[in-house]
Amino acid sequence: MVPGLLIIALFAAAVPAWGGGGQARQFCVLCHPVHYAERGRCVDCHRGNPASERKNIAHTGLREGKYARFTIGDRVQMKEGQRLLDLLACRRCHVIAGIGNSLAVNLDRSVSRKTAGEAALSIKRPVANMPDFGLNGGQITALVNVILFGAQGRETAETAPVRVHFNDSGKKRVDLFSKKCGSCHRMLSERLGAVGTGAIGPNLSGLLSKYYPGTFKNGEPWTAVKLTSWLKNPRQIRLWARMQPVALTAAEMKELESVISVSPKPDR
Repeated sequence: MVPGLLIIALFAAAVPAWGGGGQARQFCVLCHPVHYAERGRCVDCHRGNPASERKNIAHTGLREGKYARFTIGDRVQMKEGQRLLDLLACRRCHVIAGIGNSLAVNLDRSVSRKTAGEAALSIKRPVANMPDFGLNGGQITALVNVILFGAQGRETAETAPVRVHFNDSGKKRVDLFSKKCGSCHRMLSERLGAVGTGAIGPNLSGLLSKYYPGTFKNGEPWTAVKLTSWLKNPRQIRLWARMQPVALTAAEMKELESVISVSPKPDR
């Protein structure tokens, strides 16, 4: 038999068992062995375009197997991804699984437009004002899996567009946060966008929201009252704190709180 005809014959024999039930034939099986056939079509786990024989088209938006572990309920990886999601407090800036602040891009929608590899790269090489968590490859893969899992069915949810703020090169910010806190800290704010340029202290995005880690004292969450007491004398709260007291008037404290605060939004 002519080689080309042999391939077609093998494909015709293989696809009905895989596609079945009147499903469109999937050219994926010409190159890839069938696995987890009971879960449905190739595209259900790996995206791509299974209706094309041309590799560049078939692999459009392709999701590698390591980023599709959430589709088969990989408990170990999902547990690790959820642990990292909570530990890193990703929701202080991002909406994930319909929950979180809208200070940065909504990840439920972002992962529908980007490949899983691009999502992983954005964690490995973060943009300005996003913390560099220094995660290894396995941790990034677990985190991407849990984000993809939470995005299911939410990719087209209507949300307000994210405002983009560009740095004015050569211009010094005059807002209170930049003047009093910005040399050591940076953050994303609803009102002013990206403020501060420091990397000595922690990123304060979403500090007064429920999604920021409880790092005030004894695992307690931050509040405006606790922030005020901390700024007056950090070492009274934490004996070995390296931060110096920050003298603020009542009016300045109110202004700082307005910059740091995030409007509460219902979880979706």
